[in-house]
Amino acid sequence: MIAGDTHIWNSFINGSEVSFRQLLENHSKSLYHYGSRYTADSELVKDCIQELFIGLWNSRDRLSAEVNPRAYLMASLRRGLHRKMQSREKYLKYGSEFMSDHFDFQISIEQSLIDKESTLLLSRRMAALVDGLPRRQKEVVYLKFFQNLGRDEIANIMGNSPQTVSNLLQMALKKLRLVAVSL
Repeated sequence: MIAGDTHIWNSFINGSEVSFRQLLENHSKSLYHYGSRYTADSELVKDCIQELFIGLWNSRDRLSAEVNPRAYLMASLRRGLHRKMQSREKYLKYGSEFMSDHFDFQISIEQSLIDKESTLLLSRRMAALVDGLPRRQKEVVYLKFFQNLGRDEIANIMGNSPQTVSNLLQMALKKLRLVAVSL
């Protein structure tokens, strides 16, 4: 959670336009990054983020102060993308890009300043290992280790119980350990 998010959230739900803009600035990049894992249609992701924030502003008086803003925004974006993709599938009659058998997640080498060849090789091996996980396990790993979210926040985003999230994470880590040991 970004420091001060709770204060900004509470100020926003009380009608502060400045806090609303701050929420948008603080979270739009990470929301775009997260939404891009579900579909390659960047315009769809941008539209869903825009609709999310418009909806937030319009319903701010009904929002709870007792939420983790980051987790709430990610879960809302995920649901919005899901609805859009289902609607698109219904009208266009083609296979859904959303929630396919893989969660498109790759370790971004550009985000890290890799200065040693051994670190680069290790990053590539890890990316290949993570890429081999089933979609839901891959998503849990992404949210846990790359978005630094807790079990309850991940459960809220994915619409699962916290125990299911723990089970998925444990299965993913077990698979990663087994494959890593064999390398």
